[in-house]
Amino acid sequence: MKEYQIAIIGGGPGGYVAAIKAAQLGANVCLIEKEQLGGTCLNWGCIPTKALTASCDVIRNIKNARRFGVKVNDFEVDWTNISKNKERSVRQLVRGVEYLMEKNQIDLISGVASFKDKNLLEVEKEDETVEVKADNVIIATGSKPLILDQFNYDGEKILTSRELLALEELPDSLLIVGAGVIGTEFASIFATLGVKVTVVDVMSRLLPMEDQEISANLARAFRRARIDVQTEKEISQIGRNEAGVTATLADGEELEADLALLAIGREPYAEELNLDAIGLELENGAIKVDQYLETEIDGVYAIGDVTAKIQLAHVASKQGIVAVENILGDKKEMDYDVIPNTIFTHPEVASVGLTEEEAKEEGIEVEVGKFSFKGNGKAVTLNETQGLVKIVANARDGSIIGGHIVGPHASDLIHEITLALQTSLKVEEVAEMIHAHPTLSEAILEAAEDTVGYSIHG
Repeated sequence: MKEYQIAIIGGGPGGYVAAIKAAQLGANVCLIEKEQLGGTCLNWGCIPTKALTASCDVIRNIKNARRFGVKVNDFEVDWTNISKNKERSVRQLVRGVEYLMEKNQIDLISGVASFKDKNLLEVEKEDETVEVKADNVIIATGSKPLILDQFNYDGEKILTSRELLALEELPDSLLIVGAGVIGTEFASIFATLGVKVTVVDVMSRLLPMEDQEISANLARAFRRARIDVQTEKEISQIGRNEAGVTATLADGEELEADLALLAIGREPYAEELNLDAIGLELENGAIKVDQYLETEIDGVYAIGDVTAKIQLAHVASKQGIVAVENILGDKKEMDYDVIPNTIFTHPEVASVGLTEEEAKEEGIEVEVGKFSFKGNGKAVTLNETQGLVKIVANARDGSIIGGHIVGPHASDLIHEITLALQTSLKVEEVAEMIHAHPTLSEAILEAAEDTVGYSIHG
């Protein structure tokens, strides 16, 4: 039996980052993973979908080539090679994580881990069962798709994102259940690939957790992309038919498609851990942790989606680092106040901090500044003028409390506003900073200027 200071269960962006950090700080550490290093994010989520998004960017550029003076007489969407490119990206990054495991001398154990007691794990490998003893354990088992019984999930016609990413050929039509992050990203991807896409959600709008104005802007983009969005519609049942699937709405209407994607969210995955052996109870399916990422069991920590805090890969990674630092004696709290969120639709959506609506609900008097990409020189040259930057500031002292972007490279631009929140900058300070011209980041400058009443190009 091998003994470790830290054993980590789950090799996703929370687990593998925690393992590397622990090794860098001199700890003897092992990482236990039952499938592929990188977890859902790298293998069946963040990375493969971004590879598909990159292919879609090429398709849009070809379609708009004539505007840039380039004549393209014909082109073909080759799903087989698009999929191969996606897999190449995944393999390259998985190999990179494998290299980091070797570089940092981390013991990688392939198998399913469960507790025998709080310092003893049993790992079921393919051909044997081994035991691992550890002073501390970090649980990083992630999440799984949320599936309701009435959707009759079968993995063939009624799919989760994992099966959708493994399709051998494109469907003619796709019904997406859920208008959140996963649903809208796949809607953008498959519509660009030429699939007839219908999005249905019981909520009143796309991306209901985002700023209302940003959500409305994306809805307009979806209409232009001929994506059929049906909000405030409840699906009572999904069934298979000869041609594909039929979704029956609560009002009796029926929607048909070749395939259905279930994208209503994800839930913590804590199965197989045998938490009863250590007396650790779940709270609404999640593992409860304190501000130091420790559970109610001394020496047992949890990070990432399994904690149901914020289901984002970069949050899991930061939690992993904080948990390791706490285990090794550097008492540090996890701060969730300033976390950027990015959504890779077309156009992209990104946000940080409070929305205008949330600020008002908290009784904060706000000043709001906006700037449309239509007035941004770089966006015009890129022919990517749809969208805007929106900054929310506290009217009392001018401090920035929120930033929201829909438009080109929103996922990159949001970090300037994130840094402003992290360092408690006032909106006037951002407005005073010289931004290079011509750049997309000037839209942030102009939004900041508009917040204080003097946008130059607004």
